[in-house]
Amino acid sequence: MLTDRTRAIKERLFAGRRRVSLERARLLTESYRRTEGEPVIIRRAKALRHVLANHEIVIDDLDLLVGNRSASPRAGVLSPEMSPYWIFRELDGFPTRPQDPFEISERAASFYRDELYDYWKGRSLNDFYVEHLDDSVAAGERDGVFSIAQTDKGQGHIICDFSEILTRGYGGVLTEASGLLARDPENAFLRAAVICLEAVIAYVRRYEREVIDMSGRAASTRARELARIAEILHRISTEPARDLYDALQLVWLTEVALQHESNASSLSLGRADQYLWPFYESSVANGESPDFIRELIQCFYLKTNSIVAIRSTSSASFFAGFPIGFNLVVGGVDDQGRDCANELSDLLLDVQRDTRLPQPNLSVRIHAHTPPELYRRTCEIIRLGDGLPQVFNDEVNIDAFVRRGIALRDARDYGVVGCVELSIPGRMYGLHDISMFNMVRCLELTIEENPDGFADFEALVEALKNTISDYVRLMVRGCNTCDLAHRETSPTPLLSCLVRDSLKKGRDITSGGARYNPSGVQGVGTANLADALMVMKRAVFGEGEHGERIEPVISYGGLLKLLRDDWKGTEGETWRQRFINRYPKYGNDIDEVDRIGAELLAFYATEVARHSNVRGGTFQPGSYTVSAHIPLGAACGATPDGRRAGEQLADGGLSPMVGRDRHGPTASLRSVSKLENELDSNGSLLNVKFSPATLSGETGLEKLEAYLKAFSRLRIQHIQFNVVDRATLEDAQRHPDRHRDLVVRVAGYSAMFCELSQAIQDDIIARTEHVL
Repeated sequence: MLTDRTRAIKERLFAGRRRVSLERARLLTESYRRTEGEPVIIRRAKALRHVLANHEIVIDDLDLLVGNRSASPRAGVLSPEMSPYWIFRELDGFPTRPQDPFEISERAASFYRDELYDYWKGRSLNDFYVEHLDDSVAAGERDGVFSIAQTDKGQGHIICDFSEILTRGYGGVLTEASGLLARDPENAFLRAAVICLEAVIAYVRRYEREVIDMSGRAASTRARELARIAEILHRISTEPARDLYDALQLVWLTEVALQHESNASSLSLGRADQYLWPFYESSVANGESPDFIRELIQCFYLKTNSIVAIRSTSSASFFAGFPIGFNLVVGGVDDQGRDCANELSDLLLDVQRDTRLPQPNLSVRIHAHTPPELYRRTCEIIRLGDGLPQVFNDEVNIDAFVRRGIALRDARDYGVVGCVELSIPGRMYGLHDISMFNMVRCLELTIEENPDGFADFEALVEALKNTISDYVRLMVRGCNTCDLAHRETSPTPLLSCLVRDSLKKGRDITSGGARYNPSGVQGVGTANLADALMVMKRAVFGEGEHGERIEPVISYGGLLKLLRDDWKGTEGETWRQRFINRYPKYGNDIDEVDRIGAELLAFYATEVARHSNVRGGTFQPGSYTVSAHIPLGAACGATPDGRRAGEQLADGGLSPMVGRDRHGPTASLRSVSKLENELDSNGSLLNVKFSPATLSGETGLEKLEAYLKAFSRLRIQHIQFNVVDRATLEDAQRHPDRHRDLVVRVAGYSAMFCELSQAIQDDIIARTEHVL
């Protein structure tokens, strides 16, 4: 359980209202005004230095760790250098918008309008993107098939090399960068790297001075705690970590510094049980008490909840609930393929029992030889009902990376960034969340553009594939334009120092400095596509499961009219119910419809992988929605599976459509297993909702463990759970004050239920509640 200290810290985190912060924007703009005419990457480095040297440091009078991004916790830090326009449009609406509201003072709003907006209009990343965007790509986005996601925000979705930082220290990395610069003094990236590394060292020492000053005013017990913190800060400013306390403080200050650099989401924590293990062992050997170690990890977990992401209203509908993506992974195999779970793996999972918050976004890697102790702890924490941890399958994910040309040793070390995106810690800059692709909208366009119909079902599928292929090409061009925008306007020299090969190459990661350089794009709508095509195959084209002729029940034109009318009237509703209830649906272990989904998802994945990006890497497909199944559904008209116009798509990415999975949770697993899951090397997502009663007691844990083992054997990439009953959710919707601490799984991340919009709450309530 939480200690008195950590309970008080948690209460303070959520005591006040979230506020917009312009501190970083003001400091960054001050620096940019002074560096006109210098290379962009030098300007970025000097801006980071200015921010780190001048932002307000706030040290909690209880916390065992230091490091704050903003003066108040959970503040919305704005980045006008990425796009000043959406901020300008939404200034007055931040407090009242339906999803992710923030308070903003009139003084701050006026300062933004009068100072920041005026400077950044015409200079931002978004300006570069719009100026260089091909008209056909813009038209493709307007068609609602895809959206480019990183045109107004910093690019995160990466795991830096924490092991290198902890074992070499910033002094060691600076020595390397300085030596390389001495041999190549005109290299602007290396100059920027040295500026950033020196700035971080000075930043840590700022905290040290603040802590020393604070200790002089503190009571004796707190003064001793602060003296130890100051000693740690002095050491880790340049030296390697010595024990777990050093390591956690160094990891957190690295995260804070990276946030100040790019203000990006999903600067994830990687395989913490592996890189922290030697430091944990050192603390134990030196006599640190288990209670203190647990409290220290609690403080670290609470720190990850002090940072949230502020997004535009549109983006917030895709990524609802302020997800910041501090994904932390435990378990899995080592670089030799041997299980590497340890005592710390168990502890990092078990601390979720204490904090009960959405961050860190806990993930567990399992495989054929995962020890029973890790299975048991994983099931116990899942049963709490916070939607954590999510589970990833080494049996398929390692192979997925090897098929993309990743070295086997590196593939075995995969981590997770943000929600479910697979990445290689410290070696990959993957632009993992650069676009979402709406396959259901492709079907709608294919039908609309062919009002006279098709000769047969195969002709329809072929036309759909052509539509998908055409829009994939447009999406890739848009993604590459966005990629270039980040390179030309927003390099990240500090982050690049912490990604392998970038220093040796003398290139920022936005210019291809990382060892691996893919771009990840998500195909959405597999379930709806399969269900819709299944209806058309049988009802319109009269084709049976094995190609035999059956009697059609409606003409192509008749179906088209129903869709255009959105199932209007009694007759329309009769047809809608017939299409929902009389034809097989994906997610019920029915081969015919599952094969349709598998064929179309594999086609999308193959088309994506044909394309290259501007950093010398290739595009890789994924299948997850975050909360985008709501707005992507809003972009689609009625579809033959019985969806109404504007209704959500299936959640998750590979999950069945809400209410259509009627044969139980094991049937859903079998349906997903028929997909070529190895193709989704950017990650995929499967949501499952269980009633708490079905997982109660020892029998419930045994059932869940057996279910996870089946998931592993079936070679499915990912699974996550909501363990909460409908009545609790409905009561939380009616009486939010009674359920302020209720955490639920959205899609790839957890969020406070009462901080979600009603549309997303309704979606979570409507998901099928399974029993085992």
